[in-house]
Amino acid sequence: MKRWLKLAAGAAAFTLATAGCAGSGGTDTAASSSGSGPLSGTVTVWLMTGSAPATLTDALNKEFETAHPGVKVKYEIQQWDGIQQKLTTALAGGTPPDVIEVGNTQTPAFASQGVLTDLSGDKDSFNGGQWLKGLAASGEYDGKTYGVPFYAANREVIYRKDMFEQAGITKPPASNTEWLDAITKLKAKFGSDPDFQALYMPGQNWYALLSFIWDNGGDIAKAEGKGYKATLDTPEAKAGLEFYKQLVDASGTKAPKDADEAKPQQATVYGAGKVAMMIGLPWELATAAKTDASLTDKTAAFAIPSKTAGQSAPVFLGGSNLAIPANSKNVAAAKEYVKLLSSAKYQGQLAAAGVVPGTSTDTSGLDKDALGSVMAKASANGKAVPASPKWGDVESGQNPIKDMLTAYLTGKKTLDQATADANAALDKLIGG
Repeated sequence: MKRWLKLAAGAAAFTLATAGCAGSGGTDTAASSSGSGPLSGTVTVWLMTGSAPATLTDALNKEFETAHPGVKVKYEIQQWDGIQQKLTTALAGGTPPDVIEVGNTQTPAFASQGVLTDLSGDKDSFNGGQWLKGLAASGEYDGKTYGVPFYAANREVIYRKDMFEQAGITKPPASNTEWLDAITKLKAKFGSDPDFQALYMPGQNWYALLSFIWDNGGDIAKAEGKGYKATLDTPEAKAGLEFYKQLVDASGTKAPKDADEAKPQQATVYGAGKVAMMIGLPWELATAAKTDASLTDKTAAFAIPSKTAGQSAPVFLGGSNLAIPANSKNVAAAKEYVKLLSSAKYQGQLAAAGVVPGTSTDTSGLDKDALGSVMAKASANGKAVPASPKWGDVESGQNPIKDMLTAYLTGKKTLDQATADANAALDKLIGG
């Protein structure tokens, strides 16, 4: 359903052509960006397929045009496939769209090229006091704000309620110790089935690894000057990697150690009925239910536990930001459009559609969804990958974090060697 995850889970590397691009914002067709005079002209909006339901965008565009009679909204839905090159071409030209949706891992790269408008002075008008902290960080570059949080999603532990009950597990795990204990109980109850997996844990689910690293006080990289310094070889990061291996070993998962959760699709594996838990996104249940519809009622979720009892681990926030191209010819109208989309009214509709709103702390729209409500609560403790303009190189190429996981889990490298090699590879990609 949420096609933006293709980008959040793997932004491709790209280089932006900067010819003809200003760095501080364009001019308005009939009014300056200071807002003097009535707005007029056309505001072209590019949002991605699956990002917002048509009921929301139809109402939004109608309300905007009613409030600004001189402005016409040209709303266009874009496809994720090929969007990076399409945006690159559009932002380098003289007539780009006026409002764009940009993947959160993609935003720093565009900002670094000077093709986005600096919105630092407009945060208050975009409901800045309620921005989702982890997503907001992805819209910042070199001390300035170029992206307004749009919406986010994060992973959780999706589990079979019936299996937990049969194994004598009376409540969801609220610590790493309880999580491991639940695995033990599930194996004791169902382990005679050779196909059973207490936890489906692919070897390269590095988004889950981030939670464990952050929970132990580590990180994958830290800002250093204009670049980043990899920190995968710190004791804290190593502790996160060790816990990942502990889960893999304890669960006896049959998931491949050299692939991520998409190869094969873990929701399909869960749907086969032999898996008690997986770390995934709420809408993966709908995919699983295509195989077994009864899973909808049998499934619940809990936040990824922390090593500290009663807390949850930080989670990676995937999602999108809203941005205004630097060469926009209608900056004032574009800002008014983003202002309306950032309002509690429309952010509440995003929550009702199943995602975490980016500019509102009101997530009550997700309360009715057992899995969505858990995601929303955990998102408050969300974080983003380093806001490096080179991060796309990490995810689109030979991802050193994935290589590290596979090498360590298969025993090809020791913990120290795997982390040292990954650290060096990551430094080459985003350092400096």
